[in-house]
Amino acid sequence: MKNLNEDIKTGQFKSAYLLYGEESYLKKQYKRRLTKAILPEDDTVNYAYYEGKGINPAELIDLAETMPFFAERRLIVVESSGFFKNASPEMADYIKNMPETACFVFVESEVDKRGKLYKAVRDRGRAVELGRQDEKTLLYWIGSGVKREGKQIKESTARYLIARSGDDMEKLEQELEKLYSYTLGREEITAEDVDAVCTVQITNRIFAMVEAVAAKQQKKALDYYYDLLALKEAPMRILALLSRQFRILLQVQDMQKKGYDKGKIARAAGIPPFAVAKYMSQSRSFTGEELKRIMDAAAGTEELVKTGRLSDTMSVELFIVEYSGAGNID
Repeated sequence: MKNLNEDIKTGQFKSAYLLYGEESYLKKQYKRRLTKAILPEDDTVNYAYYEGKGINPAELIDLAETMPFFAERRLIVVESSGFFKNASPEMADYIKNMPETACFVFVESEVDKRGKLYKAVRDRGRAVELGRQDEKTLLYWIGSGVKREGKQIKESTARYLIARSGDDMEKLEQELEKLYSYTLGREEITAEDVDAVCTVQITNRIFAMVEAVAAKQQKKALDYYYDLLALKEAPMRILALLSRQFRILLQVQDMQKKGYDKGKIARAAGIPPFAVAKYMSQSRSFTGEELKRIMDAAAGTEELVKTGRLSDTMSVELFIVEYSGAGNID
């Protein structure tokens, strides 16, 4: 991101940019910033936008070959094309020798770094991964945003907001907007305000449900289940998330035994780095064999539903009852 910011600051632009990764908020922000920096806002003649699968590479190449109209360059933004997952040799070959009068900005979720197009953009321009941010970065970002609104938030409250609503910056921005409106006329945003208006991400409820299962708190585990049903979550999605949670706990437990550090565990298990300690703590409530048995039981529950032998709502309820009852993981 440092080099990308430098290009925007200096106005020295490359021929091609690839913005990819999980963090939609950052991809949108950098797409907007690049567009604004490369072309004046009222220049619609030299701007083109393409989105989705089925884009014809030849059309993009023809456009890039067309001289810009009273401007230094023509900007072509291509989003969610799939070019970087499915080979696009025409684009890869073109970018290697494309004129300086055109600039491509590609915005993608997934890329194949072994592909010719990725390598061409990396060599001729910039390929920038915009993934989930760590807690330190999110805290700074939240603090800066709150300050711009003329408000205050304690670090502990900002941490609580992340823990409650997740680390997706787009969702966090929506939650912050709700907090700004809710605290109109007040300076400080408190934890009570977060409780009052912010959405609890489903993975947090699943995490809490697993904790209740581990503690043999059957009523609490079922209460979480009924809450999720009330929020219109499908029973089989809840079961899939429960199974995923137990699988992550097994991964974390295994990697911890092998001496992996928290960063490596986070990358391998696909969880935020700041959440690793929480997962490590929860994994200690189960043995490896218990976790494997629970995952097998979840697969068996799914099969019962698919074969029509049990309703989805009832089957997941029975699964929770079975593994949250005292002495039932054996």
